[in-house]
Amino acid sequence: MQNKTILIKNAKIVNEGKVTEGDILIEGEYIKEVSDSISAKSADVTIIDAEGNYVFPGCIDDQVHFREPGLTHKASIETESRAALAGGITSFIEMPNTNPQTTTVDKLEEKFDIAANTSYANYSFMFGGTNDNLDEILKVNPKTVAGLKLFLGSSTGNMLVDDPKVIEKIFSSTNMVISVHCEDEATIRKNMKAHIEEFGDDIPMEKHPIIRSEEACYLSSSKAIELAKKTGARLHVFHLSTGKETQLFSNKIPLKDKKITAEVCVHHLWFSDEDYAKKGTHIKWNPAVKTAKDREQLWKALLDDRIDVIATDHAPHTLEEKNNVYTKAPSGGPLVQHALVAMIEMYHRDKISLPKIAEKMAHNPSILFQVEKRGYIREGYYADLVIVDINSPWSVKKENILYKCGWSPFEGTTFKSRITHTLLNGTLVYNNFKVLDVKAAKRLTFNR
Repeated sequence: MQNKTILIKNAKIVNEGKVTEGDILIEGEYIKEVSDSISAKSADVTIIDAEGNYVFPGCIDDQVHFREPGLTHKASIETESRAALAGGITSFIEMPNTNPQTTTVDKLEEKFDIAANTSYANYSFMFGGTNDNLDEILKVNPKTVAGLKLFLGSSTGNMLVDDPKVIEKIFSSTNMVISVHCEDEATIRKNMKAHIEEFGDDIPMEKHPIIRSEEACYLSSSKAIELAKKTGARLHVFHLSTGKETQLFSNKIPLKDKKITAEVCVHHLWFSDEDYAKKGTHIKWNPAVKTAKDREQLWKALLDDRIDVIATDHAPHTLEEKNNVYTKAPSGGPLVQHALVAMIEMYHRDKISLPKIAEKMAHNPSILFQVEKRGYIREGYYADLVIVDINSPWSVKKENILYKCGWSPFEGTTFKSRITHTLLNGTLVYNNFKVLDVKAAKRLTFNR
């Protein structure tokens, strides 16, 4: 359903720190006007009556793994971007640990070609750093790619960057945002060895946050921050999981001026180690879901702006893979379809305001990565919008899961809120609980 002009009426607009009642006029790909009341000027305007529902800017997820190329039995850019639209995520930044890895400019361009042909949501990618690809990193044009990703703990594949000289050289050589996975490899290996000696392969899941411990996280993230301060690098620390790490970050200056920033993921805000007994490997992530106390401290740092962004780290695996014993079950789970409604659930529990959700899931990723004309409901910006009925309960079941892997860590959860419409670049792409078969996606551009 390709519309030149769409008018959203009677909306509660969640944007830039407040909720206001009004209308939004969309012409072509852009928001033409945001006002208290707008009248349709001609008969060929499509009117969406939001009936007091809430309109959010489309979420920008700064960390997803869509598994293409090479791992498409788990997921693909096409399948997961459709699920993202159903979840109100209109733009994604995808990670380099595919097969082959995105560690050369040629491989990066191949991924852009795949997304241009198959993605249902707006897209960009991170370029992967390794111990020996500095020459390739220096070829990357920062205006055309979201940033650089370094695994400082061997989360997936052989992308571990563990040579201190190389890390320092990378930090000193690029102006790109350097996003890091921080877990200390030596600490994890030592812990893993001790647990395998005690339990064999079938280590109890509740030992996961002891193996991938607070110490492993803090050691790595504090080192990365120290190095960023020394070199002046622009550092973004992905998926904080411990309360201790939150002390490393500041809220003293606005996000646009920060050189060191942090992200928290939905699963670390939702689950705690108490959930392993019931959920098992389905909530096995790296870094691990830790204690309820850690979760509370993450919430505190998110709300006082030491943590800047909420993301998903969407990382699907098949059920067959996940249902293995501890040492053979991969870490990661699918989240893009349920992230926004999970955070709105936290609004219902008085944990966070709706404008704060918009700030952490749309405004701030836009500021942090300098995304052009997205992340806000503003005149002249792309019309990436999500309409939410915050009082329309539904339950996550196998039959309404859109991930290719066919399962969710939220299965059995009832959410109070439901996404009714998603608009992408001025086109209605999700309506009445169906992703429409229309491609309106664009490659993200950056103000750099």
